[in-house]
Amino acid sequence: MPLSPINQPTQIFLAQPRGFCAGVERAITIVEEALKKYGSPIYVRHEIIHNAYVVKFFEAKGVVFVNDVSEAPEESILIFSAHGVARAVKNDAQFRKLTVFDATCPLVSKVHAEVIRLNASGYQIIMIGHLGHPEVEGTMGQIDAPVYLIEKVADVETLRFKEDELLAYVTQTTLSVDETSEISAALIKKYPHIHSPKKQDICYATQNRQDAVKAMLPLVEIVIVVGSPNSSNSKRLQELSLNRQVPAYLVDHPLQIKSEWFTGVKNIGITAGASAPEELTAKVIQAIKTFSKGVVLPMTGINENINFSLPKGLT
Repeated sequence: MPLSPINQPTQIFLAQPRGFCAGVERAITIVEEALKKYGSPIYVRHEIIHNAYVVKFFEAKGVVFVNDVSEAPEESILIFSAHGVARAVKNDAQFRKLTVFDATCPLVSKVHAEVIRLNASGYQIIMIGHLGHPEVEGTMGQIDAPVYLIEKVADVETLRFKEDELLAYVTQTTLSVDETSEISAALIKKYPHIHSPKKQDICYATQNRQDAVKAMLPLVEIVIVVGSPNSSNSKRLQELSLNRQVPAYLVDHPLQIKSEWFTGVKNIGITAGASAPEELTAKVIQAIKTFSKGVVLPMTGINENINFSLPKGLT
């Protein structure tokens, strides 16, 4: 059924920044360059990034996404996703004689190194993150010692460490400073001596995109977040809007847009998670404009100019 037109002028505010971050750009480039150099099939452990549009694009080019290293034939080409992997996964890949290119975001790799260093120094490690997220699994899998995962303030009360124990905490990088502040404060209150991560360990892109949505919210009546349901940072953008009483919808295909969302709405906000391509955002905007005579108004914001180098062998 075609979308019914909305007979009123609308304004479409476009958040800045939005979409791909440097870590995602690097991961995608690694897959593209591996395809150029080796041809298909190229194997990728888990989704290279959490975006269905990008995954389907690469599948059409001969990329095979696997859940376990054992699914990649021996001596084939394997790429680790941007979320990072546990040490055991790297060992499995080496055992199977796979040629590996690691697309782990450098910010995630930095946290991995910090976990290893803290463990070697005798610290008990707490991680703030989401259970089951690939980045969390990869970070916790860097050491043999236990890493204690907490997801909310209430979890802090369940921790039972002695006052004289060396304690440190790290965070999932795709959480924002705002998201972790309450949990961090609870940790520090309970354990004043706890070692805290540096602010720069939090992904700059996650924070920037949330700040951009905050700036946009007073101007709009609805927010469309371009991103997939399994994208942590995209879901946080939706939640940010909803928590401030602005209706928000998460979409990763233009056909998901529904005309009834915009009934009586004159000001629309659009943003995109760090794993959503600009091409997809453009298609979503076009879908909205098929039934709404919207004028696109790009907002001002931070211009990100961070770049990460590619692994040896692909440069």
